Amino acid sequence: MHIHILGICGTFMGSMAVLAKELGHHVTGSDANVYPPMSTQLEAQGIQLTQGYDPAQLDPAPDLVVIGNAMSRGNPAVEYVLNKGLPYVSGPQWLADHVLQGRWVLAVAGTHGKTTTSSMLAWVLEHAGMSPGFLIGGVPQNFSVSARLGGTPFFVIEADEYDSAFFDKRSKFVHYRPRTAILNNLEFDHADIFPDLPAIERQFHHLVRTIPSEGLVIHPTTEPALLRVIEMGCWTPVQTTGAGGQWQVKLLSEDGSKFEVMFEGVAQGVVEWDMTGQHNVANALATLAAARHVGVVPSMGIAALSAFKSVKRRMEKVAEVRGITIYDDFAHHPTAIATTLDGLRKRIGDAPLIAIIEPRSNSMKLGAHRDGLPESVVDADQVIWYAPANLGWDLGATAALCTVPSIVSDSLEGIIERVKSQAQPGTHVVIMSNGGFGGLHGKLAEALK
Repeated sequence: MHIHILGICGTFMGSMAVLAKELGHHVTGSDANVYPPMSTQLEAQGIQLTQGYDPAQLDPAPDLVVIGNAMSRGNPAVEYVLNKGLPYVSGPQWLADHVLQGRWVLAVAGTHGKTTTSSMLAWVLEHAGMSPGFLIGGVPQNFSVSARLGGTPFFVIEADEYDSAFFDKRSKFVHYRPRTAILNNLEFDHADIFPDLPAIERQFHHLVRTIPSEGLVIHPTTEPALLRVIEMGCWTPVQTTGAGGQWQVKLLSEDGSKFEVMFEGVAQGVVEWDMTGQHNVANALATLAAARHVGVVPSMGIAALSAFKSVKRRMEKVAEVRGITIYDDFAHHPTAIATTLDGLRKRIGDAPLIAIIEPRSNSMKLGAHRDGLPESVVDADQVIWYAPANLGWDLGATAALCTVPSIVSDSLEGIIERVKSQAQPGTHVVIMSNGGFGGLHGKLAEALK
């Protein structure tokens, strides 16, 4: 079957393409911006990519068009599909029908940490010899691909609350029907889709409605929004993590790189790993709870986590030039920025820390998070904010509210010059964006040489 995917370089759609290819389909796709790591992964899989949405790519007609949620009415390829009556479907629906049917689905949902936690969970099951399938919105370094079918009924999926397609406004995760569900945390996000936090809570409630009574829901005790979701109705056993929960930790290092795991008051072992930050400790607890539900004893899960290598673009060290370390991070919400910088600060102590932030997500562009940004960067020594041309609010006014030195730059060249003038051996530079950022990471490393 020839499947053509519109919006193929999104992390979800690109991963779905890998699974369709593995099922034996002829897969092609197109996107407005074809950029790594997804483009390189797809090309390595032999999937032909087209830049742009010229309808000519749909002639001869494929057997099925899968339409990504970034596509909207007015897109030339979308209009062609509708006018010609070509069969089409959303990505989550295709996945539910052709991959997840009959599997034991372990879903990881939440505002933050979905990619890292689903990567941890897939790795823990792999380490235990369970050969899980998975679809993850990033490339876990323990696997080097973002998706695979796997050899057993177990399938780990990053479960996103974003909408499914222009013709299906339900959250993606309602298609997945998990048996094991991690609800990591819940804050307002996706301001282009949801008017407020209660609207997102309602979608999480719809997810909870699909989890069987023989399944398991895992959530932290410290998230008021998730407690409200559970109170709307839950027909499934629940395990909790964090303060007062069944799963707890004793930190053995301040930066979160070493901690003891407790389950129902009994010590299970010590995780010692390369990760930092309280958020990753929380991700680890949820992972161990989910893995235990499918038969992985905590001691085995702890051994796996100690060998976990994180995900590309999640505090990934991409270069070290003349003693200056450059990291690539996907953070695009004030909470994620704050927890990431906090974890790095605890690891590097008093070393100089420069944060470079691109407000690129739809919620950021709409200004939904701007009030939380000044507080999110307090652990940096200085911040460089990138102002893209289409930003609809005053980034300079936000930068002026920061308690650490902050400047706004409207060009990559300006950012590079600023870092060159400020960074010295021992400086750590974190580049935060949920896009390619114009290849800034490589250009900066080259300039610092």
